[in-house]
Amino acid sequence: MLHELDHLDLDPVASEFSAVIFGHSHRASAERRKGVLYLNPGSAGPRRFTLPITVARLHLTDTGLTPEIVEIEN
Repeated sequence: MLHELDHLDLDPVASEFSAVIFGHSHRASAERRKGVLYLNPGSAGPRRFTLPITVARLHLTDTGLTPEIVEIEN
C-alpha cells in the first residue's frame, strides 16, 4: 500500500505481490497488469473535483482477489 503509484520502488511481479493498493488521484480504478491487481479505492472523504465518493472492497476467494468499487451516495 502506498500513496502515489509513481513512488513504487520495486517490481511487484518479482516480489510476488498479488496486489498494489494506492491513492493520490482520488480516482477509483482496478486493473491487472502482469497478474498483479492495481487498486485505487478513490476517496470516501469530501467530494473533490467532480469525482464520485467511493470505497473499495477486496474479495479474497480460492481463485484470487476480486475488487469491487462501491460508490457512496451523499
